[in-house]
Amino acid sequence: MNPSKISVSVLIPIRNESANLARCLASVAWADEIFVVDSHSSDDSVAIATAAGAKVVQFDFNGIWPKKKNWALENLPFSHEWVLILDADEVMPPSSAGEIGTIVELDGAGHTGFWINRRFMFMGGWLRHAYYPNWNLRLFRHRVGRYEQLVRGATHSGDNEVHEHIFVEGLTGKLSCQMDHYAFPSIDVFMEKHNRYSNWEARLDMELESADRNPSADRPLQSTAASLRRRLKLWSRRLPFRPTLRFLYVYLVQRGFLDGARGFYFARLHAVYEFMSVAKAAELRLPAPRSVAGVPLVRSVGA
Repeated sequence: MNPSKISVSVLIPIRNESANLARCLASVAWADEIFVVDSHSSDDSVAIATAAGAKVVQFDFNGIWPKKKNWALENLPFSHEWVLILDADEVMPPSSAGEIGTIVELDGAGHTGFWINRRFMFMGGWLRHAYYPNWNLRLFRHRVGRYEQLVRGATHSGDNEVHEHIFVEGLTGKLSCQMDHYAFPSIDVFMEKHNRYSNWEARLDMELESADRNPSADRPLQSTAASLRRRLKLWSRRLPFRPTLRFLYVYLVQRGFLDGARGFYFARLHAVYEFMSVAKAAELRLPAPRSVAGVPLVRSVGA
């Protein structure tokens, strides 16, 4: 333990993140321990992490579960009870060092986890209405927090948790500081990511429908409130015109129109994302592909 550092372990999952990683690592240089969990990057990510003093661990995905963050929470030898999870394209503000240091010193002051708000950089500016505020549970006692497993089958969406949430035992609070999220440096990156995410959404549609038809299906519900939210989410997925509703939600309900042209483009792109999810779920409902001349036809989306 370095007495000049804060007694917290930072977990950063990566794969080919050389463009973002140095900035992320610099923002948590105050942490006593940093684990970078890699998936055999082919760029300079490992060298960047090592130069910053981080501990690099390689993760091999089996295609279904566990994904990277949950595997890390189960297997890494954390030196500290409190863990902070960041993506490589996220940046903590300077004020986070003092605030998290106080939380750790007070041992959470009765809390086992803390939510942090984040803002999105999109098309050269910060979104102040669309997808804002955006609260995520990221600081918690690693022994009592795990990501939910929403999808049981393969999704071909990557080896990292995307829309899964952390459930912790005990009370949670909120941090005053907020992080910066550089998730979409270009429209091209937005589309690449959401093409993968829509695979996950389509598979979730299918599995939620199966669970609804069979109430005894094994779902990772941990409370009555969580069960209700899951049912409401399933209900919302049955609504018609989902892409249009997604646009209206981001642009009007979240007041994305106040973000100007950026807000309009952001809302429209999320409508496209919703449409891809709906279309891929429809494809999954088709009968299994047959073979032609003895050669099987392979359906690649979410299968």
